[in-house]
Amino acid sequence: MKKHCGFIAIVGRPNVGKSTLLNAILGQKISITSQRPQTTRHRILGIKTEEQTQYIYVDTPGMHKAQKREMNKMMNKAATNALRDVDAVLFVVEGTRWTEEDEIVAKNIEHLTIPVMLVVNKVDLVVPRENLLPHIQTLQQRFPQHQVVLLSAKQKDGVHDLEQQVLVHLPESEHFYFPDDQVTDKSQRFMVAELIREKLTRELGQELPYELTVEIEQFEVKEKIINIAAIIWVEREGQKAILIGKGGERLKRIGKHARLDMEKVLSRKVFLQLWVRVKSGWSNDIRALKSLGYDNGESD
Repeated sequence: MKKHCGFIAIVGRPNVGKSTLLNAILGQKISITSQRPQTTRHRILGIKTEEQTQYIYVDTPGMHKAQKREMNKMMNKAATNALRDVDAVLFVVEGTRWTEEDEIVAKNIEHLTIPVMLVVNKVDLVVPRENLLPHIQTLQQRFPQHQVVLLSAKQKDGVHDLEQQVLVHLPESEHFYFPDDQVTDKSQRFMVAELIREKLTRELGQELPYELTVEIEQFEVKEKIINIAAIIWVEREGQKAILIGKGGERLKRIGKHARLDMEKVLSRKVFLQLWVRVKSGWSNDIRALKSLGYDNGESD
């Protein structure tokens, strides 16, 4: 039988459920999620291989208007660069909402000659469901060349149907790009750093999660346990105190939740140590960003 293999970019504004969709497709957690916008900061490949087909999904940071910091510029560039050399695009939008940032995404894909599917996510939250109809009609009139797909990534409703429609657009290939059992291009060190950042984002308030990042200092694999030490970088001393919490309780709670998730992902006991340090202005410093593992999506 002929093989099919191709790349599918998942794009959209922040917080429309791109990472939740990728995790639902793969059946496991690859991209971190939270209710905060701009949780995803890196381009992440999610790889799904089934018999003669290999889907390579490219999860991207949300395209957004605000570019106050160099980190925001890198995130936007990573998202737009992901549109290069892919075979299809999933443009994810949220329910009946259409914002200025959705318009930014639309402008970034309007020049594409490859298939684009307009994925309307979170339809389970639209009540009554009949409210979807006029919105879908508007989208179809605005984007007559794009196929419109309705689903709920969180409920995994409609995800399989989406995959079947993606399959139509995957080119024939003599071989797969990745081994059958590989599910992402990211390392275990990257994954555990992201799990810590996810817990931080979920625990903290509106602003602080955007001014912190995580760096893995130690990742030591032993026979029965993995020793992990991580630095949480913030930009100001006051943020450090907020993150640690009274008597260190908040940091302990974040560490516990992160460790439990790590043990699920790594299938091994984990000993986790967290340290909080200050690096003033790191999110607006290109050199600091690159040293902390950020890039524009052109390379890993």
